[in-house]
Amino acid sequence: MSTQRKIRILLVDDHFVVRLGLVGSLNMEADMEVVGECGSGEKAQKLFGEMRPDITIMDGRLQGISGMEATRQIMSEYPDARVIMLSAMEAEEDIFEAVKSGVKAYLPKAAEREELVACIRTVHEGGEYFPKSVRALVASRQSHGELTTREREVLELIVRGRSNKEIASDLGIAGATVKLHVGNLLLKLGVMDRLQAATVAIKRGLVHLG
Repeated sequence: MSTQRKIRILLVDDHFVVRLGLVGSLNMEADMEVVGECGSGEKAQKLFGEMRPDITIMDGRLQGISGMEATRQIMSEYPDARVIMLSAMEAEEDIFEAVKSGVKAYLPKAAEREELVACIRTVHEGGEYFPKSVRALVASRQSHGELTTREREVLELIVRGRSNKEIASDLGIAGATVKLHVGNLLLKLGVMDRLQAATVAIKRGLVHLG
């Protein structure tokens, strides 16, 4: 009989039914054991410190502290933490921010059970697991450069239909400075004009309306 130590898993998702299903499914694997589960980022940080699991499966969208922020805080205190983001987030910006938070893997919630199990084993062995589409997204974003905080502010106002003059007034900066920021963000987004920039911003999740 094998005495191999099981992969100890902490499961974080704000939907009880999802947690219940994953706990039962993962505990069926001979080499895995869910040792803790919770529904918030705050509780996830507390449980991680107490249990020090081998793998943490984190939902990106949680009430209160988001899964991405919880991951950042866990990683800052425990740099060797291995977090898998399992999320329904589909916007490019959300996915990119998840990868930036330090996760070792990213999977959509629509992933097949077999893929999740393979992902857990890969990360536990020290590897990373990102679908081809996620790797392509990260490579594309890195090649164009990230938007600065000010560029994001300008972009949000563009999406909301503000003119350069109005943006300058809203942000308390010169009109020439606004033009400079607009030119830089058009270049980084790979678009030709403000309308395309607004469309891309909404599509990628850079700006959320509402």
